[in-house]
Amino acid sequence: MSAAGAFGLAAAVSAVLVTGCWLVSLIKRDASIIDPLWSLIFVTIAWTVWGFNDDVGGGSGGGRASLLLVMVTLWGLRLSAHLTVRKWGEPEDFRYQGFRARWQPFWLMSLPVVFLLQGALALVVSLPLQAVLSDTDPSGLGWLDWVGAVVWAAGLIFESVGDEQLRRFKADEANRGKVMDRGLWRYTRHPNYFGDSVVWWGIWLVAAGGGAWWTVIGPVLMTYLLLRVSGVAMLERRIGDRRPGYDDYRARTSAFVPRPPRRAAA
Repeated sequence: MSAAGAFGLAAAVSAVLVTGCWLVSLIKRDASIIDPLWSLIFVTIAWTVWGFNDDVGGGSGGGRASLLLVMVTLWGLRLSAHLTVRKWGEPEDFRYQGFRARWQPFWLMSLPVVFLLQGALALVVSLPLQAVLSDTDPSGLGWLDWVGAVVWAAGLIFESVGDEQLRRFKADEANRGKVMDRGLWRYTRHPNYFGDSVVWWGIWLVAAGGGAWWTVIGPVLMTYLLLRVSGVAMLERRIGDRRPGYDDYRARTSAFVPRPPRRAAA
């Protein structure tokens, strides 16, 4: 399958998924249901491109394809399950409530500016997957693939541990209103976002092992989104008002890349 063919197929898959999610959001009046779906878009793109790649025998693609399928599936299913459990029974996320107040009529505006936009972003971020899973002449696994797998595993473990630590912290009523500054959260204010970024750099390294260096736009875009758009920047614009002591936590703790906390000023 050509790269253009893989991109077109991935675009169709993404458009169908987010449009279906948009229709459900109209019934539920909750646009934030896109969040648990986000990672599943990547999983569906990967398996669809692999399955339609007749140029390599109807979905073979060699060891690199198999490795990436495992990587993206484990990451996507874990993240989707985590977000689904976290959201279950909760109202629409505050970010989408803000969008709903600003963009009218929201039922119509939400399709392009929430759902189709996120589908388009997933399409670009998933370029490393598309490149490998549509490869018509895959090479064998090399050292860079294994480095990528190790980086991916480190990122997955980091975000999984961070999510679980935060879940346990919030489950304790004694911590209501307090700042989570324990475990991995002592070294970075957003271990889940950092781990997510590392996962995609690992996926890109595997793609680069097959010669698809140009797909670096995928992890670059994902990291930018996590840092500047829907992740760190958006949360921190309002979290200080809801968490007494958060300003002190922010002063001593890295926003993204883990490092030892700064000493408190005298």
